[in-house]
Amino acid sequence: MSSKIYHYLQQEQQSSSYFEGIHSLTAVITRLYIGQVFFMAGLTKIGDWDTTLFLFEEEYNVPFLNYELAAWLGTTGELILPVLLIAGLVTRFTAIGLFVVNLVAVISLTEIAPAALYLHIIWGILLTQLIIYGEGKLTIDRLIAKLARSRKQ
Repeated sequence: MSSKIYHYLQQEQQSSSYFEGIHSLTAVITRLYIGQVFFMAGLTKIGDWDTTLFLFEEEYNVPFLNYELAAWLGTTGELILPVLLIAGLVTRFTAIGLFVVNLVAVISLTEIAPAALYLHIIWGILLTQLIIYGEGKLTIDRLIAKLARSRKQ
């Protein structure tokens, strides 16, 4: 009986490390996808700032913020946070920031097409996955931590 339990535990450990590797790969893919989506949205906003300001004033109903401040904050978030996310720097904090940007975008639109809402939901789920399960092993954060540990030794 105990040999069966031991054998089961060994298999469990092997599959656990296998799934850790898969998690790291899926986390990188998620970070690249989400980062690209939000960064491109930010580039669109700075590409035509007058239109961006018009949309924030007339179309988007960002709660509690002046439309110009909301435009600056949203655009800055869409340009800086994705770069940090892709690089794997302060990933959970960055994912929370992008989750808030995503949530505010959905709340601010009085009318949103079902397909667009569906995409925002997918992005929210993917960001939640990064917040809860982490960024995986392929990040600059891990590289910095590894270098710091090696310098201490």
